[in-house]
Parts: sequence; structure tokens; C-alpha cells
Amino acid sequence: MLRQKPGQRLAYLPTANAQTLAEHLIAFANGDGGLIVLGVDERGRPLTAVWEEEAEAALQEAATLCRPPVPTRWQPVETADGNLIGINVARSTELHSLHDGRVLVRSSSLNRPLSGSEIRTLAASKNSAEFETQVVAGAKPSDLDQDVIRDYLDRRERRGSAKVDSTEEMLFAVGATDRDGNPTTTGILLFGKNPQMFFPQSGVVFVKFPGTEPRGEDGGIGYGRRAELTGPVARIIERAWNIVFEEMRVGATVNKLEREELTEYPRFAVREALVNAVCHRDYRIQGRRIELRMYADRLEIISPGGLPGYMTLDNLVEEHFSRNPRLVNGLFQWGYIEELGLGIDQMIEEMVQYGHPPPQFRATDYSFTVTLNNKKERPFTPKWTRNMNERQARALTFIRENGSITNRDYQNLCPDVSPETLRLDLVDLVESGLLLKIGSKRGTHYILK
Repeated sequence: MLRQKPGQRLAYLPTANAQTLAEHLIAFANGDGGLIVLGVDERGRPLTAVWEEEAEAALQEAATLCRPPVPTRWQPVETADGNLIGINVARSTELHSLHDGRVLVRSSSLNRPLSGSEIRTLAASKNSAEFETQVVAGAKPSDLDQDVIRDYLDRRERRGSAKVDSTEEMLFAVGATDRDGNPTTTGILLFGKNPQMFFPQSGVVFVKFPGTEPRGEDGGIGYGRRAELTGPVARIIERAWNIVFEEMRVGATVNKLEREELTEYPRFAVREALVNAVCHRDYRIQGRRIELRMYADRLEIISPGGLPGYMTLDNLVEEHFSRNPRLVNGLFQWGYIEELGLGIDQMIEEMVQYGHPPPQFRATDYSFTVTLNNKKERPFTPKWTRNMNERQARALTFIRENGSITNRDYQNLCPDVSPETLRLDLVDLVESGLLLKIGSKRGTHYILK
């Protein structure tokens, strides 16, 4: 764990300073929770040991600086040199502030104070998390699918989580049941045999239109394909991905003499948009399901419910706040979310890398829409060209299309750049192991290594 950088749900503190600790407690409790590790620097390197008595005294003092106090629990962090002291902070259903009135939230690896309007929207959204732990009326333990639960446990263990001693305790710990084993909203959505019997709005509707407007081929009312997807959320994500992949155009290019499949949209971008829609929709809104609309020029993912908490279109990339934290944590443990808080920026990066415009985001009070456009603004460039300058990327594109490149070819591609600079570009590509230099003097040309 110490190899991870501080982020949305992880912080390193070199000392047990009560004021600093209180700020982190407030920021994590108001956000999605997290872990504070004492006695390490910002890179996760152990420093002077923090003693248990010292940590306990600092935590008690920090609690007096929080309004109201933040619930915590100790969590030992094992290292090769012994255990470090960790403090686990759960997301709170209350709004917490410091003794001086500041309300903080976790923003990437920083604790950011909220403005007055952000505080009001965060306070209004706090009660939505309680919906996740409400016992579902009429639901029984037998309504949970044991095969789905086993799949969850298997994947969770493969990701490094400890093997659970009791399935019942695990279900209670993740918020899927109450103490008596009765399924909650989270439990039905994650593990239910038929979640739509209790939450009809939890399904997904896929519609493909032949053109760029919501019409049929003759211009009237109609569509090319329509499908209704049901089941627990993990199965819905898989089925939605499969149907979108079936309908995507697929091409190919040759990358280092190997055939590389090119989908109409980047796989990660589509999958991240689907996962986000399922994770962050407002399941309290009845009568509306998530909609996937595929047009000839774009893919739209429409999720019921506006942006949660203090989130806005302006801070969407830098910050993270979950409307359904237990559902998000369940899908994270399952492996459907790679790393919390990093999906949007990677989605943008993947789209741009493919040569597409960045995703478009649109938020209203009752819906959030992600639009992926398939119109390429520039030729596709493989991931292994990311650290190159634009000239070098153009040179590689030329080689893929023509088989090789000479110095004269390169000068024709970049007529405004000096020959010496272009020569150094090619030398760098050779030293990087991407190109192979063939011949000498005027007969020199370069091919993909």
C-alpha cells in the first residue's frame, strides 16, 4: 500500500499533529472516506516511529476540533519493518466542520475548503447515502444470489483482499444486509437475483439509431436495435459493454508488425462511462432508467440524477464524490473500478489519444450525460507514442503507412524545422528502440524496429 501515492482516499502524515489530523478527518468524512497513515512522508517512506500513546492523544485532541466529532477506527498497516499506525475514516452521513468553521473535502491529495454554496449542496446530498443502507421492504435473504456473491468474493480475493471468515459478516460489513441478514438497497443492487423487482429503475435501456437523430432509417419514429438490460449492477455493466461492443465499428492497424484492433471508441472510455453511470445515478428517482443511445456519430450515456454533492462540471476531473459510496466500494472491490477518482481524466486521455474530441459532459438537476464523439480530429496514434513530440509522431505515422522514412521524407513532412533538429529526432527514436536505422549516408532510411 505504501507504494501508492497520496490521493482521494489515502493520506500520509509524518507526525501526529492534532490540527493537521483534524483537517484530514474532516476532509475524508465529508468525502468518500479514506485511510490516514502516521509516521511516513508524502512518498510513503517510514520516518521516526509514532507511538500508540502519541497517536491516541493526538486523535483525542483532533476530535475536539471537529464539529461534530468524526467516527474513526484504528487500522494497522503492515510493512517489512513492522506495523505503522493507520486511522480509517468512513464517509459520514453528517456534515462536519472544523472548530474555526471551515468545511473541508478531499480533492485528489489535498484538503480543500468549500464555499458557502458548495456547503449547502453537500449538506443536501448527505441524506442520500442513508438510502443505500435502508432495508428493502419485502426483500428476504433468499433474494440474494449466492452465485453472484461467490463471484464477488473470488474476484475480491484475487485483487489482494483477505479471505472472509463469514459471508454473512462480509455482507453486513459492505452494507448489503442489516444485522439480521435482511437485504438493503446496496445488497439488492449488488447481489440481488432480480433487483428490478424491487427497483424497476435500476435497469438500462440501449437504443441504436441509424443516423445522427433519434429516428429510424426512413426518418420516422424507429430505431435499429433496442435492448433492455436487467440484473445486478455488475451483470448490467458487462451486458451493456457487450452490446455496445457488438454495435461498434471495428478496424485494425499494424503496430510493430502485429495486427492491432481499433474499435470505434476506446474501450476504457466506454467502460468508464458505463461504470460511472451505474455507480453514480440517483436510484431514488423512479420511472427513469439509464439510457445508452448510439448514433452514427456519437454514443450518449444518460444517467438519472444531477451531479452529487459539491461536484460541478468545473471540478469534475480534479475531484470525486460518490452519491452511492457503498455501491462504488463494492464495484471497486469487485474490480470494475480500477482506482477511485481517476476515471474521468483517463477517459479524456483515451479519447484524445484515439484522435477523437474529448468527452462532452452535460449536467441538469435531474440527469447527467456523457457524450463520446467518434469523429477523428487527427490520425490515431498508439499509446507508445505518448512521450514523443508531434514531429516524431508524424514520422511514425508516415512509416506505418509507407514502410520506411528517409531524412528527405522527414524534411518534407516538417519543412519549417532545421535538418539538424530532424536528424536528432530520428536518433532519439532509434535510441528509444522504436526505429531501426538501415544503410548509411544518402542511402539511410528508418523502419519500425
